[in-house]
Amino acid sequence: MIKIDGITFDVPVIELSRKADFLDKFAKRTEDGGLQRKLIGVYFNYQLKLGMADDATEYQKLWNKLTEPVEFHTVIVPGTDGDYTFKAYFSNVGDKLLMKTQERNYWKDLTVNFTAQAPARRG
Repeated sequence: MIKIDGITFDVPVIELSRKADFLDKFAKRTEDGGLQRKLIGVYFNYQLKLGMADDATEYQKLWNKLTEPVEFHTVIVPGTDGDYTFKAYFSNVGDKLLMKTQERNYWKDLTVNFTAQAPARRG
């Protein structure tokens, strides 16, 4: 399950990966070859791959949330010690058509990237 903006979506999580991205205010080489750096912080960014939902309405509800034209969302994902809550923007939302019938379309391999608005750890 995934929780976005206080709404829980009953769509199976196939894979969840995270990265700790280090963002600098500046990083530059000095004339003697040394590196000067001012670290802003470490951002925890996630990539999520979801499976097929048993309920087409639930899948559509999640698709609509992931493609909602707002700047940031509150997301709850697994962290190291329990759940991790953060504000993020969504990017690279996509899926693949598995099968089309007269009754409905079946989609698979829904993926999304969650990019943190603020650092999880400050420098």
